[in-house]
Amino acid sequence: MAETVSTAHMAVQRRTTLASIAVAVVLVTLKLGVGLATGSLALVSAGIESSGDVFAAILTFFAVRLGRQPADPEHPYGHGRAENLGALGEAGILLAGGLIVATEAIRHLIIPGATPDTHWYVFAVIAIALGLDLSRTVISLRAAKRYGSPALRANGFHFAGDMAGSVAVLVGLLLVRAGFAGGDASAALVIAVIILATATGLISENANVLMDRTPAEAREAAERALARLEPGIEVVRLRVRESAGRYFADVIAAVAPGAAVIEGHQAADRIETAIETALPGSDVVVHVEPRRSGLDLRDGVLAIALAEPLVKEVHDIAIYEHDGSASVTLHLKFDPDLALHDALSVAERVEQAIRARSGVSEVQTHLEPLERPLIAHAASTSSDRDAMHAIRRIVLQRTGSEPRGTTLLRTAAGRVILLTLAVGAETSLIDAHELGGELEEELRQQVPDIADVIVHTET
Repeated sequence: MAETVSTAHMAVQRRTTLASIAVAVVLVTLKLGVGLATGSLALVSAGIESSGDVFAAILTFFAVRLGRQPADPEHPYGHGRAENLGALGEAGILLAGGLIVATEAIRHLIIPGATPDTHWYVFAVIAIALGLDLSRTVISLRAAKRYGSPALRANGFHFAGDMAGSVAVLVGLLLVRAGFAGGDASAALVIAVIILATATGLISENANVLMDRTPAEAREAAERALARLEPGIEVVRLRVRESAGRYFADVIAAVAPGAAVIEGHQAADRIETAIETALPGSDVVVHVEPRRSGLDLRDGVLAIALAEPLVKEVHDIAIYEHDGSASVTLHLKFDPDLALHDALSVAERVEQAIRARSGVSEVQTHLEPLERPLIAHAASTSSDRDAMHAIRRIVLQRTGSEPRGTTLLRTAAGRVILLTLAVGAETSLIDAHELGGELEEELRQQVPDIADVIVHTET
């Protein structure tokens, strides 16, 4: 569906550009022919400027075709900049035409020549030119706004300049008819100023796009959208670029160092949605990293430890406050095949970085191998069944109700008990944790060959 819409857009833009070429050819013929026949410098200048329209419209035609081609490995951002190049080329043609017209107008003002004829058909040509200029200006600007095409927008401004030039020709010839001999050359000079001003504006606009200058309005809109996100998301960097009316944004966002991968992904999704809402149709890439500033001591310790690539897991972070300072302990897990010397080097760097934080007087790390998957078997022997009965009895005595779920597994390290307990809805997390810890200790004492006990509590 999107491909069909894009094809339709390209067809409309091609028709608009081809119509511009046809109209430009007609105007060149009329303006130059009548201007040379009557000796009107203003009309000849307008014809020269319109001849530039023919080349500019052809340039726009090919730029639009190339600019709407899809992205490929060599052009991952698409070919939209071709339209800006086309608009820049069109501005160059305008600039050259404007300089030629200005030079001739000034020469005729300094050295007056013959007064041009002002027959009725001259004004008829100007009226036709005004009508054609008005129609193609409106059509081009509407198409440019609808499809976000810089090349068509450049065409629209170009045609608007033509229309202003035709008005200047009309005024100049009316002044000649009224007896002011310099009216024609003055009108030509006005046309030159219009051409040069239009060319300068187009060069400035499209050069800024090609130089990746961030559009101020787009950046401000994106910043406002990001500012409305939840405080837990910190935007470290925002970059916005434009290509053929479409915005590309890349964002670096920082989240809490303990956030899970899915939480970081959700934060990235919220950032993409915010920018796409502010800048419809934009392409947004978000890089998520752990926050390094504005963290409390615990999160700061976690961020420091996880910044080490060889650290696979961090747990049991404990902070002991005493005498105006803090002692920090934490467990670091490494790949079990890692040499102790390498693990100690990492731990030393982690400890030094934590000690560098204000208020930390001592740091102690405990190094552990990351657990490998264990081969487990469902408990099925008579002694296992006796153990299951003992587990249920102990839970019933300790909590007043049997466990909601009980699983007993056998591994090479011993038995593993997985328990699910029901507690009251008003139970605090601390109380539930203490209950699990006490029950684990009791099971280890009364059930033989226990390697691990995992207690899950729920209401």
